[in-house]
Amino acid sequence: MATPAKRRAPPRPPAGDSGSESESESEPESSESGSEEEEEDETIDEEVNIEFEAHSISDNDYNGIKKLLQQLFLKAPVNTAELTDILIQQNHIGSIIKQAEVQEDSDDDEDDDEVFGFISCLNLTERKDTQCVEQIKELILSRCEKSCEQHVLEQLNKLLNDSTKPVGLLLSERFINVPPQIALPMHQQLQKELSEAQRTNKPCGKCHYYLLIGKTFTEATKSNSKKKGERDQQKEELMFANAEEEFFYEKALLKFNYSVQEESDTCLGGRWSFDDVPMKPLRTVMIVPADGIHAIMDKLKDYLSV
Repeated sequence: MATPAKRRAPPRPPAGDSGSESESESEPESSESGSEEEEEDETIDEEVNIEFEAHSISDNDYNGIKKLLQQLFLKAPVNTAELTDILIQQNHIGSIIKQAEVQEDSDDDEDDDEVFGFISCLNLTERKDTQCVEQIKELILSRCEKSCEQHVLEQLNKLLNDSTKPVGLLLSERFINVPPQIALPMHQQLQKELSEAQRTNKPCGKCHYYLLIGKTFTEATKSNSKKKGERDQQKEELMFANAEEEFFYEKALLKFNYSVQEESDTCLGGRWSFDDVPMKPLRTVMIVPADGIHAIMDKLKDYLSV
C-alpha cells in the first residue's frame, strides 16, 4: 500500500546579527540564504510515497510485536513476552506490516525488518490457563469495577468466563504515522483467516464476541467523573488513536473507559496534545458481537476507501 507523507524541512539556522558589515558585503549572502529558504519551503509540501507490505507473523517479528503490545498495556501487569510468543505460534492467524523492500543502495538496511504494525486475535477461552490471558481478564475486570456499575461488572465477568461463547481478544496495533487506510485490508484478511481456522478446526476459530482495548484520548481540561453509575463519555469526546476503532465502539454491547495517565510516558504512550490542548490518555474497552463484524467492515470500507 502506497501512502503519501509530508517531508519535514530541516530547521533553519538562526538569523545573523545586523552589525557593522556593509550592505554590499551582506547582499550576496542574503540572496543565497533567501534562495535556500525558498528551496526549504518547497520541500515542506513535498509528498513521498511509502510502500507498506503485509506478511505472516514469524519469529523475526518478536521484538516489534512485543514493543507494540507494551505501547498498549503500558505498565499494566501483563506478560507481553508470553502473549507475543502465543501470537507467533498461531501464525495462521494475523499479519504484520513492514515497509516494502527499498532500493539496494538505501542506507536504511537495518530498518528493513522493523514492524510498523500488526493484527491478530487471541481466543481467551481456548487460552484461559495461560498467565497472560488471566492477567488481561483481571486487568479488565478490575478497571471495570472501578469505573462501572455492579451490573456492568457482572455482565462483563459472565461474558469473559462463559466457555460456551468464546471471546477473542482482537489486537490491532501500529505506529501513529501509519495511515488508517491500511486497517481495512488487514481486518478483512483477519476475518478470512478466522473463518478458515474455524473450518479446519485450528486454534482461534469461531468467536461469539470480540474484546478490543482501544487507545483513546479526551481533553484533559474536561472533568471526567469517576463515580460509579456515571454514563460513559459521549462518543464525540473521545479521540481514537486507531480511527477505525470508532466503528467497533458504535456496535459494542458493553464499553467503558479507564485512565492510563499515571502509566503513560514519552517512551511508551507518548504525550499528546491537539491544537495545544493537552489530552488525557485512556483505554477504551469494547465487547463487540461477532455477528456485527460484517456491518463494521462495510462501514469501515465506506470510510477508508477514499
